[in-house]
Amino acid sequence: SDKEKKEKKEKKDKKEEDELSEEDKALQEQMELLVTRCSDPEPELRKAALNSMISEIRTSTSSMTSVPKPLKFLRTHYAPLKEVHAAASDSETKTLLADVLSVLAMTKSEQGKHESLDYRLLGSQDDVGSWGHEYVRHLAAEIGEEYNERLAAAEKAEEAKAEGTAEADAAPLKKAEDLLPLILEHMVPFFISHNSEAEAIDLLMEVGQLDALVAHVDKTNCKRICLYLGQVANYVPEPEDAQVLSVAVAAFRKLGQYPEALKMAVRLQQEPLIEEILGACEDPLIKKQMAYFLARQGLRPEAEEELERIMDGAHLTEHYLELARDLDVLEPKAPEDVYKSHLERRGSSSSHVDSARQNLAATFVNAFLNVGFGTDKLMLDENSKWLYKNKEHGMMSAAASLGAILCWDVDGGLTQIDKYLYSTDNHIKAGALLSVGVLNCGVRNECDPALALLSEYVEQKHPNNIKMGALLGLGLAYAGTKKEEVLELLMPVVADLDTPLEVVAITSLALGLVFTGSCHDDISQALMTALMERPQESLQKESLTRFICVGVGLLYLGRQQEVELTLELAKAVPGAVGEYCVLTLETCAYAGTGNVLKVQKLMAMAGEHAPKEEEAEAEAAAPAPAPARAGAAPAAPPSKEAPSLEKQAVATFGIGLVAMGEELGCDMTARTYLHLFQYCDPPVRRAVPLGLALLSTSSPMKNTVIDTISKMTHDLDQEVAISAIISLGLVAGGTNNAKVASSLRSLATYYAKEPGLLFAVRLAQGLVHAGKGLVTLSPFNPDRTLLHPVALAALTSVMHLSLDFKGLVLGKYHFLLYLLVAAMRPRMLVTLDTDLKPLPVTVRVGQAVDVVGQAGQPKTITGFQTHTTPVLLSMGERAELATDEYLPLTSIMEGIVILKKNPEFDTSTK
Repeated sequence: SDKEKKEKKEKKDKKEEDELSEEDKALQEQMELLVTRCSDPEPELRKAALNSMISEIRTSTSSMTSVPKPLKFLRTHYAPLKEVHAAASDSETKTLLADVLSVLAMTKSEQGKHESLDYRLLGSQDDVGSWGHEYVRHLAAEIGEEYNERLAAAEKAEEAKAEGTAEADAAPLKKAEDLLPLILEHMVPFFISHNSEAEAIDLLMEVGQLDALVAHVDKTNCKRICLYLGQVANYVPEPEDAQVLSVAVAAFRKLGQYPEALKMAVRLQQEPLIEEILGACEDPLIKKQMAYFLARQGLRPEAEEELERIMDGAHLTEHYLELARDLDVLEPKAPEDVYKSHLERRGSSSSHVDSARQNLAATFVNAFLNVGFGTDKLMLDENSKWLYKNKEHGMMSAAASLGAILCWDVDGGLTQIDKYLYSTDNHIKAGALLSVGVLNCGVRNECDPALALLSEYVEQKHPNNIKMGALLGLGLAYAGTKKEEVLELLMPVVADLDTPLEVVAITSLALGLVFTGSCHDDISQALMTALMERPQESLQKESLTRFICVGVGLLYLGRQQEVELTLELAKAVPGAVGEYCVLTLETCAYAGTGNVLKVQKLMAMAGEHAPKEEEAEAEAAAPAPAPARAGAAPAAPPSKEAPSLEKQAVATFGIGLVAMGEELGCDMTARTYLHLFQYCDPPVRRAVPLGLALLSTSSPMKNTVIDTISKMTHDLDQEVAISAIISLGLVAGGTNNAKVASSLRSLATYYAKEPGLLFAVRLAQGLVHAGKGLVTLSPFNPDRTLLHPVALAALTSVMHLSLDFKGLVLGKYHFLLYLLVAAMRPRMLVTLDTDLKPLPVTVRVGQAVDVVGQAGQPKTITGFQTHTTPVLLSMGERAELATDEYLPLTSIMEGIVILKKNPEFDTSTK
């Protein structure tokens, strides 16, 4: 009980008293004498006693880690001193005594009472720091609580006044603003000058005065402050996250660090601010550096012509091939180099059969493997008739693969694609149109060849497949550009009720890609109208309907609350389509934000179980399980019934989509997925591998994600197995990861008699070796601080496509897989001199270390290796220059970095 605790404490104090040394006893007696003198009627004696007490406390505070001795001896006199303070008449004694009591209250005051702060406000408010860091920290905690309590009380009083229930004799309210001078003039400067920037930021955020931080930023603390702000933005709710990033932008701009300010502005998704920063910088070289950064992000604000040429991204092919030459991988590869069939343990009976489906798989593998290299062994070889080894709609994907192989090289690529545009075969023509779009993906050209070539094929008179090729081509070529000409061209297609549903679906997807994250009202209303006006049965039967929902979702990608109005509209769409649309919108709007409340909401949805009758129906319609071993009989063909649009599946991978923006959330979500996989319904189980793939796209070294997904590849439900196989490909996308490659080879043996599953395995093999290991599929930059909206839009679309892999990819819509090219970006670091010519320098590449909130100059990478540029950067890696001869124009060491000579470098020490 409390009484016993009190007795124990008294005994302990008595015991300690008995054990005091001579020196401590003398100090204790001195303190008791000083307390007695504080109530002396003689003012001079009182003042001397108080000054002596203050100097004792201050000198001990600065050298002790435990409770300082003077404070320990004064604790018992806290109540008498409070009485002396209340009775004191002259102001000087009152002020000095209030200072002492404020410090004493730190060890003695009760929970919920802010006595330390109250006495500080009554005492002398200057030089708070002289009482020590621990005291200021304690005061900061009390101020935060008091400030919020005062605000709440004022709000309550306002409400009472409005309702007419205010009490006439109520005590006057303390204003929250009265606390600000103490915070802004004394505490924040103290924290900043003592390298406790994080505590200053926390205090300012607590009282809503973060803008005041910019005044304290200088070149010694700017990096630490902005690093902390960038990380804090991940954990605060909207719209506070935008305010935090805006302060970081202002801090960088104050010191003229424009590339870093630009990076924060890109995170804010504010195009006027990006233009403003680009215009505010006066150094032409730094402007070029920023232009290279914006080209990598797929952004192109208004700027002078030279910068616009850089932002077009035409330099990409040149630097990419330079990297390939340096790593000696220029030689084109064939799919067999990836399959390594001689390593697959196969029975002699299963000789190689030249089937159309395997040829189609080889087409995709070849396209992904040689992406951007401009050469291959199947399509561009003069003697090869590979195009004709594909059947009907397979020819469309084969012709489109040219765009992927020649990707980013618009001028050189168009001449090679041109001859197929005049083909008499509609499938080849459709593929050639799509390849024009794929070719232009991620780069821009002042002549706008994609618009010129594709616009005439969008009109009614052309067959559906040609229209779909042209439409998706436009979507990929202008992804993220918000180009008005594309809008004018595509809107009539959506609005026309006579347009076939499959064409409307592809048009919606194209509009979503072009206007990613633009919150374009006209498009969202047009797509919603298309969902409402068309008959529900036809919408539910057609699996492609999901892409109308995806198109709307992409318009609000990462825009958070701006989706609310459209979300209400979507709730008016009836049936399963409406539910699918609502969830797609919500998951896209919060993609990459790490919003905890949304994650919890989606988890609750994924955890729901279908009623028993529905469950029985679902089991009846479920495909037959996969064979237990390679030689087993093939499974029964899947039922012709089109799969329903499963909202639970969207909720499931939506968890990953929302949580992917932040490291801690990723780890927790990965664990949650394991529970969902064990206990939830089939639609959820099918989407779990896709969610895991989103959490660690192109980063196979992360935790145990690969082992987890590998277990799912042998699941009895074929849909789960297919999702897991594709996810393996995405997790190791563009990394040449040997463990995954070996795992996929054994799966190729296991599923040798299952054409559909084998197709998925081949596709995954192509993704693992994408760009011969020089590209990444991740929508994040290597240190995970910045999101690439187009890459995320493409990945999200592929996730929705994978929910019905059998119906769409194994049907006739496999050409949609070229969406992946929009997510592929070279993962390189190239250094250029001031004339923009390649400049090989030594750099250290290692695992990035989180140094947020650490004082001093901690090491930012660990376990590094020294290479000469150009080099590859994997997810989670960071690079830094290993020489002092050059200075980078930006601290963001990725993509293309311009270096200038260090004027202080001594060549004699070289």
